[in-house]
Amino acid sequence: MAFVTEALFRDDSYLAEADAEVVHVNDRSGVVLDRTIFYATSGGQPGDTGRLTTADGRTIDIAATITGETKDEIIHVPAADAGLKPGDRVRLAIDWHRRHRLMRMHAACHLVTVVCPFPITGAAVAEDDSRVDFDIPEAGFTKEDVTARLMELVRADHPISTRWISDEDLAANPTLVKSKNVRPPTGTGRIRLVLIGENGSVDSQPCGGTHVRSSGEIGDIHIGKIEKKGRENRRFRIRFGPPPA
Repeated sequence: MAFVTEALFRDDSYLAEADAEVVHVNDRSGVVLDRTIFYATSGGQPGDTGRLTTADGRTIDIAATITGETKDEIIHVPAADAGLKPGDRVRLAIDWHRRHRLMRMHAACHLVTVVCPFPITGAAVAEDDSRVDFDIPEAGFTKEDVTARLMELVRADHPISTRWISDEDLAANPTLVKSKNVRPPTGTGRIRLVLIGENGSVDSQPCGGTHVRSSGEIGDIHIGKIEKKGRENRRFRIRFGPPPA
C-alpha cells in the first residue's frame, strides 16, 4: 500500500521547520509522515537530511529522504531505529545550510540550460560541484564564455517562481521539456513549472526540485570544466565562487 505525503516544499522551498504526524513505519524503520518539508531524492537532486523531534523531546537524525512506491510517498530514513509508531507527533527540521546550497545549485543548473540551449542528457545537483550534460556534437563553448553569461543572469537578479499546469498544457507546449530522454511524470492532472524571469521570460521548464527565489541569490558561480563524455555528450561542471585565478 502506497501512502501519500503532503510535500510542503513544492509550494515553499524556504520552510525549514514544520509539525507532522507519523502515518507509517516500514520494515526498515523508514518513517512516512502525513506532511513534510524534506525533499526526497529525485530529478538529480539529493534528498534532505535533518532531524525529527518527538513530543517527549527525543531527537531523531534523518540520514536520507527517498520516495517509496510512488513519488508522493516520501520516506524519512533515520540514522538508527527511531522507535516511532503511527499517530506520533513530531517536529521537523531540515539541515537548512545544506538545503540552501542545493537550492542555489539547482537554480544555477537551470541557468546553464539557458546559456546552452541543447537537449539535456543528464544532470546531478550537489552542494559544491554539480553537472549538466548536453547532446552537443562539438561544444563550441569555453568555460570562460559560459561563466560570463551565467554571471550576467545572476547579476540581473531575475525572480524565480513556480506555476502548475495541466497535462494538456504540457502536451500543447512540448518545447518546455528540455531533457532528451526523460519526460516529466504525467497522469496526476498537474505539472510543476519552474519559471525564471517575469512570467518565465528567461526560462520555463518542468521541475519538482527546490530553488532560490531569485537568480541573484545564487551568488558567484563558474564552470570549472567542460568534459567530453561520448561522441555527442558534453558535461558542464558548475562550482560556487569566482573562477580560480
